[in-house]
Amino acid sequence: MKVLLAFDGSEASADALERTVERATETGDALTVAITDPEAESREALADRAESVVADTELSVTIRHVEGQPGSELVALAESEGFDEIVLGGNTTSPMGKISIDQTAEFVLLNSHITVTLVR
Repeated sequence: MKVLLAFDGSEASADALERTVERATETGDALTVAITDPEAESREALADRAESVVADTELSVTIRHVEGQPGSELVALAESEGFDEIVLGGNTTSPMGKISIDQTAEFVLLNSHITVTLVR
């Protein structure tokens, strides 16, 4: 299965990266990490961070840099390149247990025709 993971360096996306790497290692999924941070200086640092999570496994990961509005770019990338799943880091939960999602997650969840997994 081809999996596209959005990674912006947040704690939620770092958790999603670690869990997705574990699952991909077990199942043999092909993993692509899409760096969604708009700051050019931090993109390479995020790519290095993603590669370091994968370094202790036998998994091979592809790193992509997403330009522009991350939500629409992730959906377009996933659909144009035949990904089977998009993985996003979940955000916080309220005291009532409701999840709060950011604009990128909201856009992807509402507009993707591909399976979306929200890791919390």
